[in-house]
Amino acid sequence: MPTLLHLDSSPLEGSISRELTREYVKTWKNAHPDGTVIYRDLAANAPKPVDPAWIYASFTPEANRTPEQKAALAASDELIAELERADEYVFGVAMHNLAIPSVLKLWVDQIVRSGRTFSYDESGPQGLLHGKKAAILVASGGVYEAGTPAGAMNFVDPYLKMILGFIGVTDVTFVAAGGAAQLMTGAVDRETFLKPALEQVRKVAA
Repeated sequence: MPTLLHLDSSPLEGSISRELTREYVKTWKNAHPDGTVIYRDLAANAPKPVDPAWIYASFTPEANRTPEQKAALAASDELIAELERADEYVFGVAMHNLAIPSVLKLWVDQIVRSGRTFSYDESGPQGLLHGKKAAILVASGGVYEAGTPAGAMNFVDPYLKMILGFIGVTDVTFVAAGGAAQLMTGAVDRETFLKPALEQVRKVAA
């Protein structure tokens, strides 16, 4: 039974990125009627920042951890278990100040963990999540795709591609809905703006 992990990170319920992920999940369910979707709204339930207790616990061998250390890693364990269980991931990402939302960075800090999602050998770091694929659906006020005048200012795509690759997820597809600021000025209506991105989302999800 295939499993999809669906994460949203925009603080706006009516955001472009959330509309894209909803369409992705709808299409995915149609293609996988027996599938399971795990949903996590990072804006509504933000992970805690990594603190000293988390750091010391993560570097303590599992067999030697105290009850307090196990508690410090409980949320991280839960988030990693979702990644391990799912076959596919879809991320709804709103570009904030040229980078990812702060709540998504908190999630990254909880799931990039030595011995769980990556390890080191003589050749360097090795990702431990294999056979997974991810779709990153990005909404931004401006246009920041590679090759555009502002492409060098996009720190969302390269960062997430690197982070996912670091934990072993190398099959990553990006769908961009750039130029959303046009909606605020009335230069384009929402349906027209979203049409090409939604069409691409359906192709990727199917």
